Amino acid sequence: MSASVHFRTCNLCEAMCGVRIEVADGRITSIKGDSEDPFSRGHICPKAVALRDLHEDPDRLRHPMKRTASGWERVSWEDAFRDISHRLHSIQKEHGPNAVGAYLGNPNVHNLGAMMFGPQLLRALRTRNRFSATSVDQLPHQLAAHLMFGHQLLVPIPDIDRTRYMLMLGANPLASNGSLMTTPDVRARLRAIQERGGKVVVIDPRRTETAGIADQHVFVRPGTDALALFSLLHVVLEGNAHRMGRLAAFVDGLDTVLPLVRDFPPERTAPHTGIAPDVLRGIARDFLAADGAVCYGRVGVSTQPFGSLCQWLINVLNIVTGNLDREGGALFTLPAFDLIGGPRAFGVSPGSHGRWKSRVRGLPESSGELPVAALAEEILTPGEGRIRALITLAGNPVLSTPNGTQLDTALEQLDFMVSVDPYLNETTRHAHYILPPASLLERGHYDLVFHVLAVRNTAKYSPPVFPAGPDSRQDWEILLELQHRLKTLRKGRSVRAVLKYQALKRMGPERILDLGLRMGPYGSRFHPLKKHGLSLAKLRAAPHGIDLGPMKPSLPGRLRNRSKRIQLAPELLVADVARLRAAFPDDAAPREGELLLIGRRHLRDNNSWMHNVPGLVKGRPRCTLMVHPDDASRIGLADGANATIRSRVGEVTVPVAVTADVMPGVVSLPHGYGHQRPGIRQQVASAHAGASINDLTDDQALDVVSGNAAFSGTPVQVRPA
Repeated sequence: MSASVHFRTCNLCEAMCGVRIEVADGRITSIKGDSEDPFSRGHICPKAVALRDLHEDPDRLRHPMKRTASGWERVSWEDAFRDISHRLHSIQKEHGPNAVGAYLGNPNVHNLGAMMFGPQLLRALRTRNRFSATSVDQLPHQLAAHLMFGHQLLVPIPDIDRTRYMLMLGANPLASNGSLMTTPDVRARLRAIQERGGKVVVIDPRRTETAGIADQHVFVRPGTDALALFSLLHVVLEGNAHRMGRLAAFVDGLDTVLPLVRDFPPERTAPHTGIAPDVLRGIARDFLAADGAVCYGRVGVSTQPFGSLCQWLINVLNIVTGNLDREGGALFTLPAFDLIGGPRAFGVSPGSHGRWKSRVRGLPESSGELPVAALAEEILTPGEGRIRALITLAGNPVLSTPNGTQLDTALEQLDFMVSVDPYLNETTRHAHYILPPASLLERGHYDLVFHVLAVRNTAKYSPPVFPAGPDSRQDWEILLELQHRLKTLRKGRSVRAVLKYQALKRMGPERILDLGLRMGPYGSRFHPLKKHGLSLAKLRAAPHGIDLGPMKPSLPGRLRNRSKRIQLAPELLVADVARLRAAFPDDAAPREGELLLIGRRHLRDNNSWMHNVPGLVKGRPRCTLMVHPDDASRIGLADGANATIRSRVGEVTVPVAVTADVMPGVVSLPHGYGHQRPGIRQQVASAHAGASINDLTDDQALDVVSGNAAFSGTPVQVRPA
C-alpha cells in the first residue's frame, strides 16, 4: 500500500491552521493538527476534517455543465469557453460594458489562483457593476482603514498574545476562529490573557461562546454600538485628556473629535444602548489602566446602520489611549508577500470611495465595487445600464446577501449567467453554465490576504495533495481563459496579447508568488546575499511554515497616505455623526415589545457552503430562533415548537430555542441556511435545509456611508406557527 504524509494550511476559514494529512492508495486516511506548525501549534477545529469530505463529495461538480431545456448536460471546456465569451461579448457590444455584472464570494480570498487572476478578468469585463462579499460584512473596516491610514488593508490587528485587556464588540472568535484577526486556537490565546492577569470583556446582544469564557459580558441593544463607543471615548477624553504618547506627533484631527465625544456621556446613551452608565465608565477606566489594551469589533458592529462609525471609533479609542502601534495593543503586520507596501504589480488598490454610484439608488462605489444590496435592483429595474448578464465566482449571494428572495427572483430575469463554482446551489441553479474548478486539495495554496491580517508574521506554502484530473481546470486557468477570450473578441488577436497570455499560463500563481516573496520585506531584494532571502523554494523546504516573528511597531512608516499622518477625523465619517444623533434623539426610547433580529454562526458552519458535509451537520438542528424567556412568555412561544418570523421583506418558520443567552427584545437566527429551494444538488444540505435569515433581512437597510448591508437589528414580528 503506497502511503504519504502532506502538511498543509487548512483554507476553510481565516485561522490558517496547519494540518497533517495522511494518504494511502490515493485516499485520505487521516487529518490531524500539525503540531510543528509555528502558528497554529497543532490546533484544528472540526471543519478541518471536512477537507476530505469536500474533496470526495459526490455532489461536487467535476466537469463543465450547461443548462438546457431538458436539464443539465455535460459539455467540453472548449465549447463552454467559446459560447460564454461570445455571449458576454455580444451583450456588452449591444448594451454597454455595465450590462454584465460580477459577484465574488468569500472563498476567493482563500484561493491563491483566484486572488491573482480574478482581478484580471474583472478588468477585462470593464464593468462598474462589480459586487462581492466585502459589502456583506467587512466594508466598514476597509473604509475606515483607507480613510485613516491610507490603505484599505491597513486594518489594525489585536496583539492578542501580549495584550492585558481585550475589549470585543460584535465579535465571537470562538465560533469564527478569528475574523480580520487571523488567530488559530483563539480559546487558548484568550485564556492566556487571563492567566497573565489580564481581562477579556465582550459587549454583545447575545451571550456568545466567547462571552461565556470572558471575564465580563455586557448586553447592548443591536444597532447602538456607535453610541456605546462614543460614551467610552467621552470618559477616556474627559477634560480633553489623551494618552497618545508618540502617536501625537503624527495624528491629525483630535481637535475635531473632542467636541463630538462631549455630546455622548454614558448617561445620555444608556436609554438607547441598555448599558448602565457605571458599567461603561468602569470599562473605560479599566481600558485606560491596562498596560496594553485593545478594542476589537467585527461582524456585529459592521453589519448595522452605523457600521462605519463603529469601526472608526474603535480605531479612535485605540489611538487616543496610546494602544495603536504598540505591543499589547493593535499593530500592523509585515507579511512576506506584502499586498500593502510591496511593488504595485503585486499589491491591492489602497482604496477609493464614491468615484461612481449605482444606477438605481445612487449608492457609492468603494474600492471599485458597489454595495451588493443593490445587485437585485440593478437587474430588475428596466432602463439603460441594467445588468443583463452576471458572472459569479465562488459565491452564493441568494443565501448570503440581504433580501435573498428578491435576488432569487432577479436571477431568473437575466439573459445570461455563468458561475465558476463546484456546486449546483441556490445561486448557481440559475446559471446557464457552471464551470467547476479543481478540488481545493488539487491546488497549491498560500494565504495572500490572511497573512496580512494575522496576529503573528508567518509564511507557509501548501503544495497540492493530489494531482488534478486530466479534464480538470484550476480556478486561475478558468479565469485566465475567459479574460483572454473576452479581450481578443473586443480588441482582436494581437501578438502582444497572445504572448502575455502564454506567459501568464506558463507562470501560473506559483511563479508570481515566488516573485512577490523575493520582492517582499524578507526576500532577496532586501538582502546583500540572495541565499538569505525568502523565496517559494525556501517555503517548499519548510512544510510546516516559517515563523517571521511577532508584529512590531511600524508607524508612521507603514502609513500609505501622502501625509504619512493618521487622519483621526475623516470628513466623511465626522459628517455621519449628525445621522447618528438624529436616529437616537434624547426624548426617544426603544419601542415597547419591539423585537430585533440578529444573526449568529457556529463553529461547524462556514457561511452557506459547509452544510453538505455529514460530519458538520449531525446532531441537534442548529437553525433555531433564540428567544429570551420573557419574550417567549409574552408571545406564547414554547421551547422546541415552531415560530413564524416576519419582516418587511419576507417570512420564515423555524423551531424556537428559549434561552437567556439573548437579551430581552432580541431574537437570533444563524446565517447560511435555507437549502430548501428546488433544483439544487446538495443532498446532505437539502436534508438539513433550515431557513435563510436573508429571506428576512432588508436590502434597503444599509450603513449609508459605506453601503455595507445592515443585517443586525432587523425589526421582526414573531408568533407561534
